[in-house]
Amino acid sequence: MRENFKWRLQAAYTNWRGLDKPQQWLIAGGLLGVAAVSMAIALFITLRPKAATGPTSASGGEVVLYTSVDDFVARPVIDAFEKASGIKVKLVTDTEATKTTGLIERLLAEREAPRADVWWSSELVGTQILDKSSVLEPFAPRAQSEFAQGWPGGLRAADGAWYGVALRARVIVYSTNRLSKQTAPTKLRELTDPKWSGRVGIARPQFGTTRTHVAYLIAEHGEDAVRLWLMELVGNGVRLYDGNASVVRAVAFGEIDVGLTDTDDVYVGKDNQWPVEMAFETADKITKGTMAQKGLPSAGTLVIPFTIAKVRGGPNPNQAARLASFLVSAEAERLLATGPSKNIPIRDTLAKELKMTPIPMMAPIDAKALEASIGKADALLNEIFPLLAPSS
Repeated sequence: MRENFKWRLQAAYTNWRGLDKPQQWLIAGGLLGVAAVSMAIALFITLRPKAATGPTSASGGEVVLYTSVDDFVARPVIDAFEKASGIKVKLVTDTEATKTTGLIERLLAEREAPRADVWWSSELVGTQILDKSSVLEPFAPRAQSEFAQGWPGGLRAADGAWYGVALRARVIVYSTNRLSKQTAPTKLRELTDPKWSGRVGIARPQFGTTRTHVAYLIAEHGEDAVRLWLMELVGNGVRLYDGNASVVRAVAFGEIDVGLTDTDDVYVGKDNQWPVEMAFETADKITKGTMAQKGLPSAGTLVIPFTIAKVRGGPNPNQAARLASFLVSAEAERLLATGPSKNIPIRDTLAKELKMTPIPMMAPIDAKALEASIGKADALLNEIFPLLAPSS
């Protein structure tokens, strides 16, 4: 091969020597021209911008989501959004004990230089605080067109800065090994009965939906009635746990008999085949705010939505709008309703299609009154509960 190439090179050189000068210059010029064109093409290929190998800018990119929703609940919804949009979701969460509250503090601290694009909360009060602090900005999800009479149940900020979907309820979880439907408590005041001494558990009340629940009770019944109830709980040996899921676990494994938690955590426990069931709080037939009966009044079952909002000045506004719209969509509600948390859709037709049992005796809720009572709730909880060590 090398000899053949050498022979061809010698032959070409011999032919070159046999040409006259004008012919040699003509051939040399042609070769230089071909070489120049080749170099130009190579330089263009090297320096030109590389074509995108992933989704186009219209459908791709990244969005940063801060959420207090449990990962196993949020993940199927996020996966569905990523698949449909081509947008990568960067998820930021917090610990079970401080989630929601910890993330809200982070969002407030980052207000001047936001890192998050979307806020997906497991409760309402913290979202209202963020809205009042100008952390959120209004957005108009496509799903608004589904509701001719407006977003249902008042589950929307007046300026459109947040929307509520996928309902859960605060319930009393109890052990089916030791209690029945007939013997389980159905009112919060019953948890102070001496027969439950040392056998009642709640999540740390400074955080999450337990904090929201206390704020609601203050808004509904007044601070004095709630203070008395909390002090009676303490006197009855209430035990504190790092989150609602831990309360359900403690009931299942016999540490306590009853506790306060959320419906989604009980559903997960039942899926694990734990011996747990839930009781919805029943309402008293009394006038709001009175103390006609002994102990804390009951207005029924507190319902808590997921809330979704767009962060003001977030780094990826276009992707944020698409994610926020998806999280309040019928598709997202279907995933949450058929998933392990079994959230009740705000869309009545979807709830009926999925044959989901409605939450009985839902307590009336005033979002503004709830937000206004959070400061009183925080002061009261810090007054009573720092003296208590959490259960192991």
